[in-house]
Amino acid sequence: MTKKLYYDDVYQTEFSSKVIKSNHDESGFFVVLQETAFYPTGGGQPFDKGTLNDINVLKVEEVDGEIRHYMETSIDVEEVNGVIDWDRRFDHMQQHAGQHILTAAFEDNLGYKTLSFHLGEEICTIDLDTSSLTDEEIHKAETLANKIILENRPILIKWVEKKEELSGLPLRKELAVSEHIRLVIIPEYDYNGCGGTHPRSTGEVSLLKILTCEKQKKYTRVQFVCGGRVTRQLHQKNEVIQTLTTQLSARQDMIPNAVLKLLHHTKELEEQVKDLSNKLIRYEVKERLDNAVKWNGFFLISNIFQDRTLSELQTLARDLIAYPDVIVMFITEHQEKLQLVCARSDNTNINMNSVLKEVLPLINGKGGGKPFFVQGGGDRMLPPDQVMKELMRVLTHQV
Repeated sequence: MTKKLYYDDVYQTEFSSKVIKSNHDESGFFVVLQETAFYPTGGGQPFDKGTLNDINVLKVEEVDGEIRHYMETSIDVEEVNGVIDWDRRFDHMQQHAGQHILTAAFEDNLGYKTLSFHLGEEICTIDLDTSSLTDEEIHKAETLANKIILENRPILIKWVEKKEELSGLPLRKELAVSEHIRLVIIPEYDYNGCGGTHPRSTGEVSLLKILTCEKQKKYTRVQFVCGGRVTRQLHQKNEVIQTLTTQLSARQDMIPNAVLKLLHHTKELEEQVKDLSNKLIRYEVKERLDNAVKWNGFFLISNIFQDRTLSELQTLARDLIAYPDVIVMFITEHQEKLQLVCARSDNTNINMNSVLKEVLPLINGKGGGKPFFVQGGGDRMLPPDQVMKELMRVLTHQV
């Protein structure tokens, strides 16, 4: 069994070890070492990265009781020198310890247990056993967590051989093992069975910030960051604010009002555009009725358009069939897609649904509607003028 140096000294970044196994599996080439400072994936915490003999370690996983170091290229040596990516290790230490602190803040003060924890590349999350959180509760938990961090309390590691030795300790959750138990303790605040890496004190977490809370069915997902990630989040958000202050010509504290004003103005413009579009369609209706083709006692209006929206054609078709004895056949082409609108006046008995359904398979299409008004679409497997001919062929059989 590999000796886990990260449990002896979480701050150790370099080591030497004999190679006791090298092999391939579905994830690639790996080596197993006599001892390692590389932490493998586990307990919601990702693996360490770094190098062995200057070759990148891509990931570290515990498989079948052995810690496998998956390498960028294969190596054939008896001994290796390992170097841990310290920035990544310390970031994980800050996030994981911060999770313990935040979990305790939510549970002990608000009664919300943590159901799961995920340490992501940019954001950490905990899922809380509650369907909702108020702003006041979020602020209360975050304030307490940062108070514990600023107090710079020690984070202690204690090994216990038997589960029976834990009587009297207020453990945060049920243990997954019954022997060789590793406890992570913040005295008088949090007692947890945990195999992850943690700093020596809460002060090294530096700072904790809750970003968002999202309702997820019966639980609430809390997104947060700690330590250096808080600084990165602040930098990213500051860049966004600086861009907005320039684009909106507004001070930071005036951005919300400037955005509301912009949205209101945009809505007014959209209403104006909609009104103008409706007026244009009314003119278009008159023009198309004047140019309609007399066909089998009907006024036939059939047109092929390029890049015209389906909603526009639907509106135009509805306004046209408000007049008696009108049949409408519209096709609009956009890139490699075709969209169809077929409609007829109420005083006719043609089933436009049947017409469309017979033609749609020719373009691998889908669609439907009511007997007097249908729409559909598909791939441009035929030229639009050929599709129109097919529509007219089927329509002729309906009349």
